[in-house]
Amino acid sequence: MRLLRYCIKSENRRPYTRHLSRATQNAEQSIEYGTKIVGGVTPGRHGEHLGLPVLPSVRAAKDQLKPDATAIYVAAQQAASAIEEAIEAEIPLIVAVAEHIPLHDMLRVQSMLRSQSKSRLVGANSPGMISAVGKCRLGFHPIPIFTPGNIAIVAKSGTLSYETVASTTRAGLGQSLVIGMGGDLLPGTDFVDALKVFEHDADTKGIIIVGEIGGRAEEDAAEWIKEYRKRTEKPKPIMALIAGVQAPSGRVMGHAGAFVGAGEKKAAGKVRALEDAGVVVTNHPSKFGEGMKQLLGNGPCRSSSEPPISQYKSQHRSMHTLRRPVKSSSEPSTSFHRRMIHIPESQSFEMLEALGVPISKSEDPESRDYFLTLAVDRTNFTPCIITSYSIGGESPQLHAKTYPLALDKVEDDSTLSSIATDLRCKEESLDSLSLLLSSLVDIFFGKEASSLSTRISRNRQGELAVARAEFSFDDAALRSVKRHAYLEKMRDTSNEVPEEVEAEKDGIVYIKLRDDGNIGTLVNGAGLAMNTVDTIADLGGKCANFLDTGGKATSETVKSSFRVILKDSRVKTIFVNIFGGLTLCDMIADGIVLAYKDLGIKVPVVVRLRGTNEQIGQKMVSKPELRAMKHTEILQIAESGLSLHAFDDFDEAAKKVIELARQSDKGAT
Repeated sequence: MRLLRYCIKSENRRPYTRHLSRATQNAEQSIEYGTKIVGGVTPGRHGEHLGLPVLPSVRAAKDQLKPDATAIYVAAQQAASAIEEAIEAEIPLIVAVAEHIPLHDMLRVQSMLRSQSKSRLVGANSPGMISAVGKCRLGFHPIPIFTPGNIAIVAKSGTLSYETVASTTRAGLGQSLVIGMGGDLLPGTDFVDALKVFEHDADTKGIIIVGEIGGRAEEDAAEWIKEYRKRTEKPKPIMALIAGVQAPSGRVMGHAGAFVGAGEKKAAGKVRALEDAGVVVTNHPSKFGEGMKQLLGNGPCRSSSEPPISQYKSQHRSMHTLRRPVKSSSEPSTSFHRRMIHIPESQSFEMLEALGVPISKSEDPESRDYFLTLAVDRTNFTPCIITSYSIGGESPQLHAKTYPLALDKVEDDSTLSSIATDLRCKEESLDSLSLLLSSLVDIFFGKEASSLSTRISRNRQGELAVARAEFSFDDAALRSVKRHAYLEKMRDTSNEVPEEVEAEKDGIVYIKLRDDGNIGTLVNGAGLAMNTVDTIADLGGKCANFLDTGGKATSETVKSSFRVILKDSRVKTIFVNIFGGLTLCDMIADGIVLAYKDLGIKVPVVVRLRGTNEQIGQKMVSKPELRAMKHTEILQIAESGLSLHAFDDFDEAAKKVIELARQSDKGAT
């Protein structure tokens, strides 16, 4: 594969040294791995870098270098325009790794993708994809954990995919192709897209799916697998994991798309759907390696209910030039979630009144409550209008209908007529309905909303008025590109958890969990953080919080994470669970030492470090005489002078942290 490395793109045409150095380092690693990089792009510049040509535009690079793919390494504020430029240049495969790309920018990108058939996007908010067999990396994966083999992996979570890779490597199976779907609301490639590739890949003998709460991707995968198993004499064995079983409702769990929307299945429902399709589901990625060995017949005998070994003919792998069909819609989310800017109802009313929409000052006397919402349809990748009503307090979703909304126009007459019918509007209400819809559309696009939900009533003249309003806006538009800063000023943080607001300032996603939780968690990566909480619960423990330090955690971020966790008086012990990709284990270890020295930590801390620079990190929190030992508890750390409990194995570490929490509870009583 001829890869165009999109080293840097700057809208003001001046290099961003920090991003350039990251891209350069990544390119050097990828070239050493075996990736055939043919050049890079810096807007407006000709030159050479790493002995490869640098061209002023993607179009010029496409014409002169003829790449098969491009990997885009730019900041979130530039990523959408870089993706669009690659689509316009008809690059077959586009991999975008940036996190926090504004939602409305990605809506525009998805609109472009649906109008063509030349390019496929992987990501964004994805570690990319890597062929361990073909020695080709388009992303930032930690290369040392990969080994050529026969297991294909597709994952929403980067850190969970690394755990999965390490597990299959330790089991001696290796990997064929690993695809990062990413955790955003609007991913370019989903599970079904990946499964279609894995089905026909001669190198792939077994398949692993790593999913999360949010959206229908896992359910769509389950439906595809059912059909695949029906039409295939010897289907390839498939395993899966779903993170977020313990996730509280109405919260975004780190990834922008990791929340359960209205009408969507929770994690347990996704597990059931996959199991009904014949998928073997596990609760932790460390179990994938041995589990897949059994399914492939390389371990203990398989049960009759487990899928047989695949023997599929060699066919050419293709990840691009496929137009994605529009799927049947599910109800998108209409409720408030963290990582969106939620403004008070009074501010929502003011926005509507400024556009001439009447506000109802009294309760609706009618027996039915009618709702009108603008949100994002995460199945069809478009904005949408949702109508619904409630009778006698029942869920409005029982009567919900969804209408796609174009990016460049308000509803047409037929859509308006259908919406009026749904909301039981009489003829005298049509003008006020049209005004409300056009006002919501203006706010949605003009202020980059993620969800505008209203409950409507009628006055005596039959005109519609808004009785309730919940408005949420995309925080990435503010944080990544500094758009709509005034919305942040409308936010009322007095109604939010103080520790969560404090953590947000340091780029940490912290969510306080149930009242009886007593184990603090500190994890890098949203998927791994969700799975850590899930697995602790499976083992009988109770986590006090979800905490994602982010994929680029620093020692200071780790120290700040400890500070936030320790403000919770319920916490009796802390579990640090790190699998290093971008995050370096030695940096995490340095943060732990800093936290002990500066915060005076009194509660026991259990540390598990795996991944990039794990040996250096383990050395920093280990007795010198025990550094080489594996799966062994290390007490009273001599080198750092700190009292820590260090492990390599997840289950051993999790059981220890639960034991320490229980001992602390007994001591307190």
